[in-house]
Amino acid sequence: MSTFNPNNLTYHPSPLTHPARSLLRSQKGLTIWLTGLSASGKSTIATALETALLSPPHNLHAYRLDGDNIRFGLNSDLGFSPADRTENIRRIAEVALLFADSCAVAITSFISPYRRDRELARELHREKGLPFVEVWVDVEVEEAERRDPKGLYKKARAGEIKEFTGVSAPYEVPECAEVVVRSGETSVEEAVTQILGYLEGEGLLAGGEKQEGGLVER
Repeated sequence: MSTFNPNNLTYHPSPLTHPARSLLRSQKGLTIWLTGLSASGKSTIATALETALLSPPHNLHAYRLDGDNIRFGLNSDLGFSPADRTENIRRIAEVALLFADSCAVAITSFISPYRRDRELARELHREKGLPFVEVWVDVEVEEAERRDPKGLYKKARAGEIKEFTGVSAPYEVPECAEVVVRSGETSVEEAVTQILGYLEGEGLLAGGEKQEGGLVER
């Protein structure tokens, strides 16, 4: 594999400030990070949330980044070892950051089992001054295994899938999630309402604010 010298690279900043972009788009960019066990309902909630944000009365630019879907393309070279899981989350955190910086609402639905990896994603956004909303879709592993829509728990119990989160690999529960959805007792519609309620309460669904000094930094 070839190597590169970072000293040969130069970051090319945009003269358009993020607040100016937000004003032009009439939208604030942010990332909504759904985390939880397989079969917790992350993807189903994320899909419904994306639809709600795109539809009236919000009419926002939102895009869903799904854990399985990403592994068909961008992360198709990664497995499920601890190192690969960390790299999987690092890449998607960077992609979500780009979406948020463009003033879109990035909705990610990834198991993201390691606390340190989720904190890395949060810190990337914090450094850029972009909102990061962690949503823990909480479900007991017994309930997730009972649902098992893809038959993955059954395969994991039979030893056909190695390093499966909740069975043979750990899931580190969030300690400071902004929203906790109790999946076992909350419908998809209620979960979306709960998340939207948080976003509205924090003013994250409002348009960009006017900035003094024009739209472009010179």
